[in-house]
Amino acid sequence: MKLLFAVVAAALLVVDSFTIHRPHLPQRTVTRKTNPIYSTSSWLASVKLDDSAQVESGELLGGWKGGRPLKVAIAGGGVGGLTCALAMLKRGMDVTIYERTEAFARFGGPIQFASNALSVIKAIDDDLFTQIMDRFTFTGTRACGIKDGLRAKGFRMTNDSLDYVVNPNAPSDWFVKFPLKECADIFGLPYTGVIDRPDLQEILIDECKKIKPDFIVNGNGVVGYESHGQGKGVTVNFADGSSADADLCVGSDGIWSSVRAQMYGEELKSSTKNKLKKQGCTYSGYTVFAGETTLSTEDYYETGYKVYIGPQRYFVTSDVGNGRVQWYAFFALPPGSKKAPSGWGGSERTDQANPEEDLVGYIKSLHEGWSDEVHYVLDNTPKESVEQRDLYDRSPELLRSWADGNVVLMGDAVHPMMPNLGQGGCQAIEDAYVLTEMLANTKTTGGIEKTLQEFYKKRIVRVSIVQFLSRLASDLIINAFDTPWSPHDDKGKSWKSYLTFFWKPVLQYLIFPAQFAYLYSYYPTGSMGQLPAQLQEQWKSRHAIDSEKAFEEIRKSGQKAAGPSFFQAANATK
Repeated sequence: MKLLFAVVAAALLVVDSFTIHRPHLPQRTVTRKTNPIYSTSSWLASVKLDDSAQVESGELLGGWKGGRPLKVAIAGGGVGGLTCALAMLKRGMDVTIYERTEAFARFGGPIQFASNALSVIKAIDDDLFTQIMDRFTFTGTRACGIKDGLRAKGFRMTNDSLDYVVNPNAPSDWFVKFPLKECADIFGLPYTGVIDRPDLQEILIDECKKIKPDFIVNGNGVVGYESHGQGKGVTVNFADGSSADADLCVGSDGIWSSVRAQMYGEELKSSTKNKLKKQGCTYSGYTVFAGETTLSTEDYYETGYKVYIGPQRYFVTSDVGNGRVQWYAFFALPPGSKKAPSGWGGSERTDQANPEEDLVGYIKSLHEGWSDEVHYVLDNTPKESVEQRDLYDRSPELLRSWADGNVVLMGDAVHPMMPNLGQGGCQAIEDAYVLTEMLANTKTTGGIEKTLQEFYKKRIVRVSIVQFLSRLASDLIINAFDTPWSPHDDKGKSWKSYLTFFWKPVLQYLIFPAQFAYLYSYYPTGSMGQLPAQLQEQWKSRHAIDSEKAFEEIRKSGQKAAGPSFFQAANATK
C-alpha cells in the first residue's frame, strides 16, 4: 500500500514541481546568514541573482551588507497574518500588524493543521513547533474517513471492506477510511490534528512580542492603500483616517478583505439581492451548522474524524481534545436561511426569525432516519452552543495577479476555500512562509514588486488545485453521493446509491491516496524521521488523562456550552 501511495504522490508532484518546489530565481549564488533558531532546511535557503538584479533601484535591504530591515505592514491579525509576522520577524524584517479588533481574547474553536502545515511551522521556528505540539490533538493517527450515515450503529469500530456484500452479518458502518497516516509516513511528517485557535493565537503573539514587543496595533483596521511605484513603498490607510508608510503591505484580512476590495475594484461586503454573490465571492450552495460537546463514546480513542454521508447532506464529527467532540452539519439551503447565530458573521440569536427555536431539534429533524451515532451527538450538545455559517469561496485567480505594485494578498483574502479538507489555514501558512523566504532574498526595495509577482506565480497552481479539491468534496457528497447500495436492505436503492457503491474502490485506492499525498507533498523541513512517531506516543497518554478528567467533570456537572467564538468577540469589539 505504501508503494501505491508513493507512486501517486510522485505523479502529482510532476504537476506543479516547477511552480511550487523549484524557485524561479536568476543565477548567482549568495549565502545568507543562518538564524540559530531557524534550524530547519528550506528550499530557499540560498538565492541566485543575475547581474540585472544588482542594478535594481531602491535602498539596500537587510541580509545584504549595509542594508536596512524591510518594513512590512500586515492587514489582519488572523492565523495567516500572525504566522506571516512571526516568519518575517525571525528573518530580520520590521513588521507591524494592523488589526481592526480592539484586543485579542481567548475565544474560538479548534483549527486543523494538516501534515504540510506542520512542516511549514517547524521550518519557521523549532520552538513554535514544539509549543504547538504541546497543545495539539492528533486525529490523523486514528481511523478517519466516511461512514454510512444511515447504517452506522453504536460507535463500533469495523473495517471498510466489502464483506457485507456477501455476508449479511458483516457490518457496513465504514464506507472508506482516509490514508492520513500512510501519506504522512511517506514524507516523514507529523500527523494531522487540531489545536484550539486561542492557544495558537497566544503562542504566535507571544513569539512575535519576543522579537518586537509593539508588533501589533489594535482597533484601527486597514481600509485602503496607495502604492507609490517601484522602490517607493506604500501608504496604508486606516479606518480613523490616519495612515502609515511601509515598503510593502500584505493583505491578510480575510474573505471580506478591504485590501482585495481596492485591488480588484470590489465594493466591500456588497452582495446581490439573492446573496449568491458577495464581494466577488460565490455562495457555495451550502450552509453549515456547528456545535461542540464533551462526550465519551465507544470509539472515542480509536477515531479522529468521521464524515457521515446520506441523502442530500453530510454530518462531520471530530475529536478536538480534552474529551470534546466538534460537529458540523452541512445542508444545501439558500443563502440567508438563518436559524442560528453566526459566530463567523457576527449575528446574534435575537436576529433570527425565531430566537427561541430548538436548533438541535431542528438539525435532528433534518437527519430523520439517520444513525443513532448522529442523534446521540446532537442529543448531548447544549442548544445555546450551535452556530451557523453560509459558506462562500472564490474561483482561482488564474488570470489576475494577487499583487498590485508594493501590495500583495494572501490566505483567505485571495483564496478562501470550503472547509472540507481543513486546508484554508494550512494554505495561508504556506503563503506566509513562501512570501517571507522570497522577500528575505530580495536585495533592494526596487525588487519588491517583481518578488510579489513571482510569489503569485509560485503559489497559484498549488492553491488552485487545493481550492478545487475542497469544493469538489462538497459537490460530490451532496450531488453525487447517497447511502451506498447494499443487497441486504432498502436503504440505498437510488441511482446515486449504486454509483456511490461503485465509487468505493476508486476512492479507497486512487482518489484519496492521491489527494492526501498531494496535500502533504509540500514539506520544506524534509523528512522528520522518527520524530512524528515519538510525538504521537507522547500525546497518547496525555490525551487519555485529559479526556478522562473531562468525562468525569461532565458526569458530575453536566454539559456546558462552549464559549463564544473568537469571531463573535471580534465583531463585538469593532
